[in-house]
Amino acid sequence: MAVMVSVEMKFKPESAEKMLETMKEALVDTRGFEGCQELKSYYETATHSLLFVEIWDSAEAQQAYLGWRVESGFIDAVSGDLAEAPVIRTFEIRDDI
Repeated sequence: MAVMVSVEMKFKPESAEKMLETMKEALVDTRGFEGCQELKSYYETATHSLLFVEIWDSAEAQQAYLGWRVESGFIDAVSGDLAEAPVIRTFEIRDDI
């Protein structure tokens, strides 16, 4: 079952521009990862917050992607530039409601 995943990352003010450039490069791999149907990003300048809205084939596909990001060291590499832990939410896509 397809899912919509939202990910909100809040950057430290001094790291925001660097992180936006990092994300531009990293999202190429995300969009190409098996099971990723769509990824859109939204940036709120006042809070240095980046919001991703992702559509995945399944929650398992998105979890496989997250596992890959952890294993590759990417999460550790960017964690020092975050003001707080990312907020990740997974929603069932319900066409019947």
